[in-house]
Amino acid sequence: MLWYADAYIYQNTFLKSFCMKTKIIPALIFSLSFTYYTSVAQLKTITYSEGGQKLNGLAGTPTGKKVRKSGVLILPAWMGIDENAKNSATRLTALGYYTFVADIYGDGKYPTDMSSASKISSYYKNNVSEYRNRIKAALDQLIKNGANPNDIVVIGYCFGGTGALEAARANLNVKGVVSFHGGLGRDTTRSIDPISPKVLVCHGANDFFVPEQQVKSFQDEMRKAGADWQMIYYANAVHSFTDPNAGNDPKKGVAYNEMAAKRSWRAMLDFFDEALK
Repeated sequence: MLWYADAYIYQNTFLKSFCMKTKIIPALIFSLSFTYYTSVAQLKTITYSEGGQKLNGLAGTPTGKKVRKSGVLILPAWMGIDENAKNSATRLTALGYYTFVADIYGDGKYPTDMSSASKISSYYKNNVSEYRNRIKAALDQLIKNGANPNDIVVIGYCFGGTGALEAARANLNVKGVVSFHGGLGRDTTRSIDPISPKVLVCHGANDFFVPEQQVKSFQDEMRKAGADWQMIYYANAVHSFTDPNAGNDPKKGVAYNEMAAKRSWRAMLDFFDEALK
C-alpha cells in the first residue's frame, strides 16, 4: 500500500467518513490523493548549467493559500531524477514549498542501468568538489525560481542522501539537510570543520550497504563538527526504504518499507518546522 493520503485525502472529513463506511481499498485512497497532489502541484523542467554542462532539473512552484517562501532542494538517487524524487517534489510543492529536483549528471550523461549508475555516482563521491558544485548550482536555481535564499533545506535519497550531507559539510547557505538511506562516508583527506546546517539522517536499521564502522565514523564526525544532528533508525528497513519501486524483498538489501517511509516523512516535516521560518 502506498500512503500519500497524509496531507489531504484521508484527513478530509467527508472522504474519511466515506472510506470508513465503505471500507474503501488503500489503492483507491492513493489514487484520489495522488490526483489531488498532481492537480495542485505541477513540476516544470528547467534547463540550467554548471561547468559548461547542460542540466535538466524539475521545479515546483506552490500556488493557493499555503504558499511559503521556503525552499526544498531534492537530490535524487543514483539513477538520476526518478519517480521517488518527483513524487516528493510534488507532495512538498502541494504543501506550499518551492521545490527543485537537481540534475547531478547532466544532459547526455544519464545512467541506463545499475552498472553505469554505480560508475557515475562513484565518480562524484570520489570527486566531492564537483558534487558540491552541482548541488550549489541546483540551489542557485531553486532561489531563481522564487525560494527565499535564507530559508532552504536540502533532502536526498541514497546517493542524493550522501549529497545532502555534503551540502552540510560544505556549509552551503541552507538551514538543514535530510538524508534518507544515504551513504555516510566522507572524503577523509579533508579536515572535519564545524557544520552550521541542522542534520537529520533517516537510516534503515538493517541497511547492510552502510557498514557499522561507517555509521560510527559519521557519528564521531558530527560530534567533532559540533553539529546539531539527529539519526533515526527504522526497524526492519534496508536501503531505499522510501522508494515504492524498490521491491519488497529486504533480503536483497534494497526494499520499500511503508511504515519506515511514512515515519521518516513525518520526521522530515517536523524537522522542517524547526529548521525553517
